[in-house]
This record gives sequence, structure tokens and C-alpha cells, in this order.
Amino acid sequence: MSKKILITGANGQLGRALQQLYAGNNDYELLLTDTAEFAGEGIHALDITDKKAVNALTEELKPDYIVNAAAYTNVDGCEVNSDLAYSVNSFGPRYLAEAAANLNIPIFQISTDYVFGGEKRTRPYTEFDRPAPESVYGASKLRGEQFVKGNTDKWYILRTAWLYGDGKNFVKTMLRLSETKDEITVVDDQVGSPTSALELARAIAYLLPTDNFGLYHATAEGSCSWAEFAAKIFELAGKNTKVIPVSTEEYMKLVPNQARRPAYSILENRHFKSATHFMFAEWEDGLKEYLGK
Repeated sequence: MSKKILITGANGQLGRALQQLYAGNNDYELLLTDTAEFAGEGIHALDITDKKAVNALTEELKPDYIVNAAAYTNVDGCEVNSDLAYSVNSFGPRYLAEAAANLNIPIFQISTDYVFGGEKRTRPYTEFDRPAPESVYGASKLRGEQFVKGNTDKWYILRTAWLYGDGKNFVKTMLRLSETKDEITVVDDQVGSPTSALELARAIAYLLPTDNFGLYHATAEGSCSWAEFAAKIFELAGKNTKVIPVSTEEYMKLVPNQARRPAYSILENRHFKSATHFMFAEWEDGLKEYLGK
């Protein structure tokens, strides 16, 4: 009998990557959910910020696992609408964790490199480093982590970074801009690890049948700046668009009123490496796969 995985945010980048990965896998049945706006054939409507709705649907469907791929990821928008950020990124995970505890099933909570500040950093963050978010987005995601830990015992928390997949993301934005611009200004003093949603989905699929609960950093291997990332995108896509590197300070003058972003948010996948045999691909290889190169 197949195991049932309830996926929130099914129309997001990670949700779609999980559907791609599990397509044709008869060992698992995906129970897809999203907000009413995106619900439809094969997708249940679920507002994760509604505790009663979460309890009702999970009791009805009785999944064997919950993967919370839903989040409010508009970093600048979180600063403007902090109530929405905490509702989706903090209380949503809490209600899902409570539902998982009621059913005695594991939950996967996806978190972010933005739980760290990144100032004056010289080495990658491990799971043992103390978070210190500098944005509402990072703070709300950290609170979500804490709610999950505090409301169930069977939890996996995966912190990822610079995610791109089937949906709105940096890669698609750069390719779209390259169609009309000869040069593009990109920040060069923020560094991290671009991670494909499909690679993150593979990590989830690896952990799912295990009992290796805990906190994991889950990013592609290697690192780059946003400007270096953009240059690699254009190189692999055969674009001639030139990247003009600028500092964050300079960019903020061009595009003001932005949330603070970590200058350094490289995560070390220490727990994956020490406790499992799973290894993330290098970020360049993940990008090549995504672009079909």
C-alpha cells in the first residue's frame, strides 16, 4: 500500500519539483494542497494559517508525511506586511506541526539561510551556529522553526538558500532581462549557494523513509555572489548580456526601501554529511541541469 505525502504550496517551486520527482512512483501518493486561488483539479484548497482547516483536512486525508512547501517568500513584502509574514511563515508551520503530532507522523519544514545575519562572516554556517535574522522574513521563518520543534517530535527542518525552480526566480528574471538589455547591474557583495528546487526535493525524498529527524542545512555545494550567478546563467544560456557588479550600498541607491539581506549566507551541510550518505550537487551542475545543458 502506497504511503501518502501531503504537500502544501503544491504550485510553488519546491511543490512542483516534488511532483516531478515522484511522478510515476507507485510507492507514494501525493496529496497536493495550496491556497484557494491555486486549488483545482487534483489540488485541495488549504489555508495553512487556519488551524481548523488544517486539522480538518489532515484528519480527512490522513497522510503519512507532511511536507510544508508553503511560505511567504517576498522578502521586501514581509517588511511591509509583517502580520502576513508571521501568519504564513510562523503560525502556519505551527498548525501543521500540531496536526502532524496528532497523527503521529513526520513533518518537513523548509527554512532559509536568512535566519542568519551574515555580517563579517568568514566561514560557512553550520547547524550549530546561533541564528540572528536581520529581516522580518528571516525572523518569521526562524519562529516557524521554533514552533515546529516545540509542537511535535518527528520533525525535519531543512534550511535552503537562493532557491530556483519552476516558477518566479532569479534565473528566469535574468534570462527575461537579457532579452532586452545589453548589460544588467547585479550585487556582487552578497554570497551564497544557488540551489535548485529539484535538488532540494531529492534531499527530502532521501530523508523521508528514514527516522533521521533533526535540523539540516540543505544547499548546493560551492558558493558565488549574485553577480557571479548571473554571469554563469548568461554563459550557460549563450547570452551576451554583460553583468555590471555593484555593491549592496550602490544597489540600494538604485532600488531603495529594500529589506536587509545577509552579506554572507553560505551554509555548510554538516548534518547531511555526518549523518547520511546524501550529497548535494555543485551549484554549477544544478544550474546546468535546470537549463538543460
